[in-house]
Amino acid sequence: MSSTSVPTIPAAPQPPASLRWWLLAGVALACVLPWLVYPMFLIKLMCLALLAASVNFLIGYAGLLSFGHAMFYGSAAYVTGFVAKAWGWDGSLAILAGMGVAMVFGLLTGLLAIRRQGIYFSMITLAFAQMVYFLALRMPFTGGEDGLQAVPRPRFFGVLDTESTLVFYYVCLLAIGFGFWLIYRTVHSPFGQVLRAIRDNEARAKSLGYQVNRYKLLAFVLSASLAGLAGAMKVLAFQLATLTDVSWTTSGEALLVSIVGGLNTMLGPIVGAVIMGSMEHYLASFAEWVLIIQGAVFVVVVMVFRKGVVGQLRNVLPWSVRSTPAKEST
Repeated sequence: MSSTSVPTIPAAPQPPASLRWWLLAGVALACVLPWLVYPMFLIKLMCLALLAASVNFLIGYAGLLSFGHAMFYGSAAYVTGFVAKAWGWDGSLAILAGMGVAMVFGLLTGLLAIRRQGIYFSMITLAFAQMVYFLALRMPFTGGEDGLQAVPRPRFFGVLDTESTLVFYYVCLLAIGFGFWLIYRTVHSPFGQVLRAIRDNEARAKSLGYQVNRYKLLAFVLSASLAGLAGAMKVLAFQLATLTDVSWTTSGEALLVSIVGGLNTMLGPIVGAVIMGSMEHYLASFAEWVLIIQGAVFVVVVMVFRKGVVGQLRNVLPWSVRSTPAKEST
C-alpha cells in the first residue's frame, strides 16, 4: 500500500498570550473614553469601524470586493428606525429586525453575485445597492429625501432606558464589541481558514472537496448582517436615517477606511475609522476641502503604507496575529 500526500487546511493560528492584556487595556480605554471625548462622536466612530470591519472581513479573508455594503447598512437603519418609531418595538428586537433585513438582502445579492468573480462580482453588488437606494427614495415609510426622522431611543429588554447618551454609548459598545468578537471568532475558526484557502487558491480548495460557493455565500451573508448591525446602532444613536445611509458614497467610505487602516487585520477598521472620522470631524470648518485632504491621505497611505497603517506596522505590534501558510501532510 502506498500513501499519497493530500494537502489539508491547517488549524487556525493561536493568538499570543499578550493579546488578552492588550484586549483588556482596550476595553478599559473604551469604557473611560466617553468621559473624556464626546460620546456621540465615539458612537459614530464605532459604527463606522464595524461597517468597515464587515467590508474588511469580506475582502481580506474571503477575497470578495463589495461596492454595495451601504444597502445592508442603510436598509437595516431604515427598518430598525421604522419598527422602533411606528410600532414601538424593544431596542433589541428592532436591531434584530434590521439585521434580518440586511441578511435577506445579503442572501439575495450573494446568490447571484458569487457566481461571478472579480470586477463582475463587485458590479453586481453595486447594481443591487443602487436598486435599494431607489427603493429607499420611493418607499413611503422611508421619508424620501427627508429621511426617517425623530426615531425614539427604545428601551432594551423592556427595562434599560437609553435616553441618556452615556447609557446608549455603553449599549452601543457592547453591540459593536459583539460584532468584532464574531469576526474574530470566525476568522480564527476552521471556517475562516477555508475562506483564506479559497481566497488564495480557489481551484485548489475546490479540488479538496470544499463547496466554494457555499462558503462564499455564508461569508457574504455574515458580512451583510454585521453591516446591518452597524446601521441599526447608527439610527438609534442619531435618531435619523437618510438616503446617505444607502448611498454608494457610504460603501466607498467603508472601503476607504478599510484600506487606510489595513486589510486582513482586526485593528485596521478601528484605526482607519479613527483617522478618517477624526479628519471629517475636526476639519469640518474646511468644508469641501475635507474630501480633498482625505483623498490626499488615501494616496499617501497607498503609496507609503501599502498594507495600510496597521498592516505596515504589524511586525512591531505585539498583538499582531499572523496567518500560517498551508502545509501538506502525508
